[in-house]
Amino acid sequence: MKALRVGICGLGTVAQGVFRVLQDNADIISRRAGREILISVVASRTPKPDVDLGGAVFSTDVFSIPAHPDVDVVVELIGGEDAALRIIESSIEQSKNVVTANKAVIALHGKKLFQSLSSKGLCIGFEGAVAGSVPIVMSLSEALAANEYDLIAGIINGTSNYILTAMAKEGRSFDEALRAAKKLGYAEADPTFDIEGIDAAHKLTILAAMAFDIGFHYEAINTEGISDITLADIKYARQLGYEIKHVGISRRTSDGIEIRVHPALIPLEHLMSRIDGSMNALLVHSNAAGDTLMAGPGAGELPTASAVVGDLIRIARGNISPINIDLGSPGRIVATENITSAYYLRIPSLDKAGVFARVATILSDYDISIEAAIQQEQIKPGKDDQDWVPIVILTHLVQEKLMIDAIRKVQDLPEVIGPITRIRVEQLDQ
Repeated sequence: MKALRVGICGLGTVAQGVFRVLQDNADIISRRAGREILISVVASRTPKPDVDLGGAVFSTDVFSIPAHPDVDVVVELIGGEDAALRIIESSIEQSKNVVTANKAVIALHGKKLFQSLSSKGLCIGFEGAVAGSVPIVMSLSEALAANEYDLIAGIINGTSNYILTAMAKEGRSFDEALRAAKKLGYAEADPTFDIEGIDAAHKLTILAAMAFDIGFHYEAINTEGISDITLADIKYARQLGYEIKHVGISRRTSDGIEIRVHPALIPLEHLMSRIDGSMNALLVHSNAAGDTLMAGPGAGELPTASAVVGDLIRIARGNISPINIDLGSPGRIVATENITSAYYLRIPSLDKAGVFARVATILSDYDISIEAAIQQEQIKPGKDDQDWVPIVILTHLVQEKLMIDAIRKVQDLPEVIGPITRIRVEQLDQ
């Protein structure tokens, strides 16, 4: 068979990784693909003369790739949203299959793109868009496709996981851990997408669309980041038998599909609590296969490049079929206020007799029972130079809207001297 000719848009870290993988593993890839995979054209707005293009034609016009006559499949690796979307749409117009690692474009424009792909009988490979080298997209669409999915949950942002790990293992503050993440290349100069959960929400949008037939509904996801997590929270969580992780969760319930991204207390005995550093991990619970846990590097040059080349191999074989996604409405998505969870609360209060009793009474008024509490030492100085203590409480299951109302009432107590920290507790079961 003649070579599969690839046009790459972008020449950043991942694109250079694709070159490395294709060059280093050329014989293996050709044998497994059934033919050679050849990068024929590369386009980047910024020339990089030091990069070995292996004979590929270079252009500074990234929009020229889809219509190039020597390109069979377009690989979009420029990042961002607008230009990437334009390249993918142009490729579909030219009746060319696409591979991308762009989670934002799939999450935000998936409905339109999949409708266009379906009308043309084309495919889009996006394994590299979610969890790097962890083969979750192929698993959901192929290996586990015989199953009804009940739960998809996991750590899907390596930057946040690295920061929380550095805080837990090395005692670094959030700011110190973030600086270390930037120095190691795990965090961008502007880390907002990572630490505020936006990147993870893009990825969870895609996974929920694949697993639960709810279409692409990024706007429906309750998204919370990790910037308010403190070393104290990590210490108290450990005392209660938990590790704090930033997770994405999509779960089938009798009321519909939950879909949310936030920090959570994970039991120390659960394998997910031991996924450290920049690693990603995903747990899939399905009715036939049961629990499947996958873990691996979630980003970086070679892990993401591995996923991109994997998609190219499937296209070269001719066995990458269109991924079937029901482009339905968000009507089955459970509103965040209606989810049920246990909660960790840290309440900064003046060290006065009866405060804990008043807090417990308010919680009881909202049918919230306390599973565990930690009595902490006095901390100085406090309000008006008075001693204060953190009241740390772990609750039983409660509906979120009741918890929000109860916290508002507790916050109004004159003895409560600062914002109350609330973190959900997840057992990661169905």
